Amino acid sequence: MKISITRKQYITLASVLFMIAVWKLVSMHFRSDFILPPPEKALLTTFNLFIDKGFLAITGSTILRGTTGFMLSMILGIGAGIIAGVNRDFDAFIRPVIVTLRSVPVISFILLALIWLSPDTVPVFVAMLTMFPFICTNVTDGIKSVDHDLVEMAVFYRVKKSKIVREVYIPAIMPFIISGASSAMGIGWRAIIIGEVLSQPKYGIGTVMQNAQTFLNVDAVIAWTIIAVIVSYLFEKVIRWSERKLITWRS
Repeated sequence: MKISITRKQYITLASVLFMIAVWKLVSMHFRSDFILPPPEKALLTTFNLFIDKGFLAITGSTILRGTTGFMLSMILGIGAGIIAGVNRDFDAFIRPVIVTLRSVPVISFILLALIWLSPDTVPVFVAMLTMFPFICTNVTDGIKSVDHDLVEMAVFYRVKKSKIVREVYIPAIMPFIISGASSAMGIGWRAIIIGEVLSQPKYGIGTVMQNAQTFLNVDAVIAWTIIAVIVSYLFEKVIRWSERKLITWRS
């Protein structure tokens, strides 16, 4: 089977190689693993993590927290977004809430959550609060983008409400939901890791990163950072796959 590589993929590969080359040059300048280890050492440490007996428990715990926070934010965001999209009064009511949640620093949420909640639930709570505004805003915009003349015509011809929802509203808001989910997931994963670093649950990528930093194990910090990036990338690919399926469904 012939595998073709596009120009865009060549450019992406060149960008990755450029970052690795800069990393290598900087590490050669400092000549200290306590400041910045060379990329080959950090990558070797990353590969060794995959065979570590605690890898699945650590990574799985972070993924579970991220998925839980994401699902909660999706449920709340879609629900609130739909209501705000069809009800101007509720939209005016929730708008300051959304602005506040997007403006408050993530660290403030974490510090308050450390007082209120257990270490295992702090990252979930923080992830939910940081992802909710993106999803809610996008769903609201999606509802407002629906052609009201089309809805009125459907009502005039006595089309069933279930059919209007299925064939008018859902196709209209789905791209907005996917876009909001992508944006929310990007910032949500960072919030989860920061929450784990400060709350120190028993298992979590942020926990082991903090422990590695305490002992100046810089290559381990970078290795777990690479793992976190890989996990975030995989979730992003799932979202993009869902978007392609959505386009096919709409077609």
